[in-house]
Amino acid sequence: MQKYDVVVSVRTEYLAGQSTPTESRYVFAYHISITNCGTESAKLQTRHWIITDGNEQVQEVKGSGVIGEYPYLGPGESFHYTSGTVMETVVGSMQGSYQFLADDGTEFKAPIRPFTLSVPNQVH
Repeated sequence: MQKYDVVVSVRTEYLAGQSTPTESRYVFAYHISITNCGTESAKLQTRHWIITDGNEQVQEVKGSGVIGEYPYLGPGESFHYTSGTVMETVVGSMQGSYQFLADDGTEFKAPIRPFTLSVPNQVH
């Protein structure tokens, strides 16, 4: 078992009721689960997202915490939250990382693997 090992999983959702396709406005929610699989407790400090739409337009988002919170996770503990993004295309992707500070003073990143945001029945 690793000392610093935070695993991030993602589930996405297209929000048709908040989207306006005639204006190229597509709204997506992403449901995040952050689990400390390591042996050292750690606190989330910052987030870094790279959002790429179907036109290869890239938007970077950096900031403190997530949804105004700085979850502190002991070994085996998880934190869940939902956020969202708006794109001009029916498909895009997101990836990034969370920066953590462990109790022993070590800073480390938890990678967020690329995931797809897509309007159902639009991508073949």
